[in-house]
Amino acid sequence: MVYYNPKEWFSFIFKINKAETLRELFPLMLAVGAYAGVVTYFLIDFWQLPDTSILKKVIFIHQTIGFVFSLLLAFRINSAYDRWWEGRKIWGSLVNNSRNLAIKLKHLIGEDELAFFNYAIPRYARALRDHLRDEYIPEEQSFISVDAQKHVPNQVASEMIKNIYRLNKEGAINPEQLFSITAEITSFTDICGACERIKKTPIPFSYNVFIKKFIFTYIMTLPFTWAFDLKYFIIPIICFVLFVFASIELLAEEIEDPFGRDANDLPLDSICDNIQKHVGELIG
Repeated sequence: MVYYNPKEWFSFIFKINKAETLRELFPLMLAVGAYAGVVTYFLIDFWQLPDTSILKKVIFIHQTIGFVFSLLLAFRINSAYDRWWEGRKIWGSLVNNSRNLAIKLKHLIGEDELAFFNYAIPRYARALRDHLRDEYIPEEQSFISVDAQKHVPNQVASEMIKNIYRLNKEGAINPEQLFSITAEITSFTDICGACERIKKTPIPFSYNVFIKKFIFTYIMTLPFTWAFDLKYFIIPIICFVLFVFASIELLAEEIEDPFGRDANDLPLDSICDNIQKHVGELIG
């Protein structure tokens, strides 16, 4: 995730970082600019179409669909941002529930038993992070033996619940105390399911494809509407319009799955480190 000071907006204008879409779109912008130049040449210099040409009326089509186009793009980026923000709220809940569980366990069980939970609570966060990234990173020192071919977060959560129930049977945690920590224990699986819902339910395929086709068609027909008035100045204009519209789509694609390693994805590594730090301060 890119960290920045939102008040220093002048630096945003003149600085290009790896999260910028300009790098990715630049070859396409050159190709579309060349296409616009060729279309302008044929319309203005080669064919020398008269003012009564029907092609000069195409601009009314763009004026009609322009408003609808803007609504589609706005909905696209808003839908993607909602998924990004929901993911951040879910991981915020994981941070809070991890702290609450650590605080309660500190005053319920002995130091020998706390060593397991000092490892297991942050381990669940790391396991969930890797699970959402379709990765598995083995740990050198582990209180929990997991099968990488199975659902790792579920295995870690199961080990924590098993130890909680064992302590309850041994009398170290009475039924009232068990009830007080049940919400935090069960929340781990709920959080995992909520993250999986975001990851495994992308924007509907038809809508995603339609937006891309709409952008392509809109851009490729623009030279037929503006060439008569703008002449060859249409080349940089078309490139800029493509940059704006395509950037919205690229940004939406990047943030709609917020659990990866892209520049604008959630800082899951930092969140996991904070959970380990705070749990260690509480019960380490």
